[in-house]
Amino acid sequence: MDLLKPLALALLASTALAPDAAMAGPQKAASSQKTAKPSPSLQAQLQQAQAQMARMQAQIDALEKKLTALAPAKPADAPVLAEGQSAPETPTLAAAAETARHADATATQALASAEKAQGAIALTQRAVAATKWAANTSISGEMFLNLSNITQHSGGANNPASGVGVNLKRAFLGVNHRFSSKVSAAILLDADNVTGQPSTVNPLTSASGLVGKGVYVRNAYGEVKLHPALTIRLGAAEMPWISYAEGAENQRHVERSLLERVGYGNPADWGVHLSGDFLRQGDTSLSYGLAVVNGGGYRQARVTKSMDIEARLSGTWKGFYAAAGGYYGKRGNDIESIAGTTASSFRTATRIDFMGGYKNSVIGIGGEYFFARDWNNVAVNPALFALSQDTASGWSGFAHYNLSRQWRAFMRYDQVHPNRMTVRELQDDLFVGGLQFSPLKYVDLALVYKRETVNGGSLATSNGVVGCGTVATPNAFATVSGPSALCKGNGTYDEVGLFTAIRF
Repeated sequence: MDLLKPLALALLASTALAPDAAMAGPQKAASSQKTAKPSPSLQAQLQQAQAQMARMQAQIDALEKKLTALAPAKPADAPVLAEGQSAPETPTLAAAAETARHADATATQALASAEKAQGAIALTQRAVAATKWAANTSISGEMFLNLSNITQHSGGANNPASGVGVNLKRAFLGVNHRFSSKVSAAILLDADNVTGQPSTVNPLTSASGLVGKGVYVRNAYGEVKLHPALTIRLGAAEMPWISYAEGAENQRHVERSLLERVGYGNPADWGVHLSGDFLRQGDTSLSYGLAVVNGGGYRQARVTKSMDIEARLSGTWKGFYAAAGGYYGKRGNDIESIAGTTASSFRTATRIDFMGGYKNSVIGIGGEYFFARDWNNVAVNPALFALSQDTASGWSGFAHYNLSRQWRAFMRYDQVHPNRMTVRELQDDLFVGGLQFSPLKYVDLALVYKRETVNGGSLATSNGVVGCGTVATPNAFATVSGPSALCKGNGTYDEVGLFTAIRF
């Protein structure tokens, strides 16, 4: 300890005298002049240095006393330590070392506990995030199954579609996720026949093209709700009219709505879809739907030179409901032609729609009407076919009566004239009646009888090709062809079966 005192004093002295050394040069330069007394500022610096040295001396003395008290006197008979051998710890120093070791172990244990807690917190945060995602995500499904006996005649002869069996008319599986109160996304998969033929078609051979069920993307869109009067969907979504008609009738598992049944409308398509409520107060509402789409349906996301438009305006008042709408476009046929080739579209398809009715908790009654022009003649070249223009019309009336909370009786009648200009006598009539039992909230079981008749030719509908021949009068379910494909005659389709709808 005695060696520390001179070293500290020397260090402080060098610090305090540094200003004098800095002034040595100027003083030598003025050696010819009389030596001047130190300036007041220099004297102050010297006094400050002396005070610092006194304080340091006091600290060194105090430290020496503490070390002396801690280090016990060496016993006279203390053994002489060999070179490199350390002296044993005194009791006081041993206790201090033990305290230090205990503190180190405690710190290590605390660190491990903190790391474990951080891991648990991270796991909890992931669980909370997963729970939040699940709470904002919904999965839904729907299946239309039936066990039916079908009897079909074409021109009085039995048709190969006759028989008995179980059929999956449709299956839907959807996922919807809500990112916020305004932003969401949805996807809906649709299981149907791989070809464009309806599910009831019974192929004669494996070469007929019907190879089983396929899964299609019916809905895939992002949605933004900016206002009750403005919801925007981008992608494949339900079209304004058919979705509204299905909701009004509420028997989709038994039969498709009028337009979809005869192929004069798409249930879903790719494009921009707008919807909203101008007014909604109690049982009074005024809403709309507007879609700017590709026109080829949800199975054909094709790029064309123009897009189609479908619109609907609807309202309700004290149980009454009414809607009007229309369609305008090329139906996905307005494709860019290669130089020197024939154009792909020649006409513009148009359609107007009306629907109205009344329903409450006991009864429901309603009707639908449409008129279409050149719906199936957009791609018909007038230079090749004389029948290049046409019109179509149809109506549907439906009603139901709720016998109880679980039992419902229902019926429906459709009449369609698909070729009012080219085949005036062609007419399609459909009757559907049945009794439905709903044992559970999301399960419907219906005993159904259907009869469809086609006179003056043949027509492809959701029940297959009904009529006198194997080639249908041109419509959305069949390739457009010339007058030679038309036939004269009649056909019938009768079906009795158990139709089910299972939703989850």
